[in-house]
Amino acid sequence: MRAAFALLLVASTAHAKRHPQFEPTDLELEDSGVMELDLQVGVVKGTDAHRIVLPDFELDLGLLDNVELGLDGTYSIAGQPDGTPRFLDHAAPDNLWASLKVGLYDGREDPDHAWALGVQAGPKLPVGTDQHGVGVEGLALIGRVHGPAHLVLGLGGLVDPHATAAPRPWGLEAGLDLELDLDDVNHWALLGEVAASWFGSPDPTQCNATLGLQYSATPKLDLSVVGAIGFVPGSDPYGLFFGVSPKVGLW
Repeated sequence: MRAAFALLLVASTAHAKRHPQFEPTDLELEDSGVMELDLQVGVVKGTDAHRIVLPDFELDLGLLDNVELGLDGTYSIAGQPDGTPRFLDHAAPDNLWASLKVGLYDGREDPDHAWALGVQAGPKLPVGTDQHGVGVEGLALIGRVHGPAHLVLGLGGLVDPHATAAPRPWGLEAGLDLELDLDDVNHWALLGEVAASWFGSPDPTQCNATLGLQYSATPKLDLSVVGAIGFVPGSDPYGLFFGVSPKVGLW
């Protein structure tokens, strides 16, 4: 699914610190040798400051028919949390998640109905500002195709890199990813996500959602616009993102 949840702020000790919000994933696996780059840019009203996302990215490379390599990260420009005129004054890169997504089961009943199971896991690399130590994140994925609706439930957890003199973030994650085809030729689709995170560390609980529209200009190029909203104090109140997702065959 081409949807964006670029809702984050990883800042240095001189700036406000909050944990990135969980972004649900799908069970789409690229063919062997096919690379897809999913880019989103947008503006977020955070819990403490505004920021511009430039960009949120997911790079997926099919290694085998049921194995995909993924890189997931975000670079933002953020502002100060104290209400001063310094709207945007420092970089706020997110840690990088390098993962393997593996399809374990594909139970196709007919062309319009299927169940699928998979896993996605890998290290979280400390490329964010003032981050230390390698973390890990893993998800169990349950997919369902029912006519035009493509649903994926993701359940898992993470242990993240951490800032100096701060507890290491760890917690549990759950999310639902939806893609709903709106026509018979797969040009238009409704995108949606609901996600929640609970932390055993001092990071606040998060619950948020996205809703958007995707246009497939060609079989190898998707365009999207997505809005985001948070439901609890630990989530960013709102955001708006524009996305482009090209695919290219490497071998």
